[in-house]
Amino acid sequence: MKEITSTQNNLVKQILQLKEKSKERRKSGLFVIEGQRELKLALKGNYNIQTLLFFADIFSEENLDALIKKLPSVEFIKISKEVYQKLAYRQTTEGVLAIAQSKPHSLNSLDLKNANPLILVAEAPEKPGNIGALLRTADAANLDAVIIANPKSDLYNPNIIRSSVGCVFTNKIATGTTMEIIEYLQLKKIAINCAALTAPVNYSTLDYTVPTAIVVGTEATGLSGEWLDASDQNILIPMQGEIDSMNVSVAAAIVIFEAKRQRGFL
Repeated sequence: MKEITSTQNNLVKQILQLKEKSKERRKSGLFVIEGQRELKLALKGNYNIQTLLFFADIFSEENLDALIKKLPSVEFIKISKEVYQKLAYRQTTEGVLAIAQSKPHSLNSLDLKNANPLILVAEAPEKPGNIGALLRTADAANLDAVIIANPKSDLYNPNIIRSSVGCVFTNKIATGTTMEIIEYLQLKKIAINCAALTAPVNYSTLDYTVPTAIVVGTEATGLSGEWLDASDQNILIPMQGEIDSMNVSVAAAIVIFEAKRQRGFL
């Protein structure tokens, strides 16, 4: 089995580039997975793993043997403590990293198997932490899809993978421009319900038992005019405090779980 002990190794340099530069991820079609939980979810999401690196002092021989059996065509590489410390963002990743192939996330590749889908749409989310939280909410509610309009970051940004706790690999995710997504939803006859700071309808009074897209914008500016104009209904979450907005993932979760309640989940 191959072993890497130098932090100047070309593969080590490539992995650092993949972790740090979106341009490199897009160009190569590759990204880095860090941690056993994230790797497990990537495998569940049928991601193609090309190379797996492990630090034997942390990664157990039992786990290694199990992965070798599961991934017979994958290259396994043993790395030294110095290399692991250079590559690992955090020291709680159980001694394993992998290079994987990204997937297409076009609207055309989105397969909605449910005839009555419940979808979350987020327009131009900027913070990886918010994207990760939205994906975790989508996972918890078992949504049919998450669609990101005008994305500010690629989905394989390590901070998104980390903050989503690997849910980025198991959610159905598509990206597109605002107008492309609006046209897609209208073509599929999916009701567009937009969370807005000023809206005529309390979110809890809406019927979410029909094919539904819940659309949220940024905390700073909310949704663009295109969404508000195309909306079947703009909805409002009543608030009693001094501020007029809340974290986007919290707002999304409130509406999503009302929809799930109506659909018999709660």
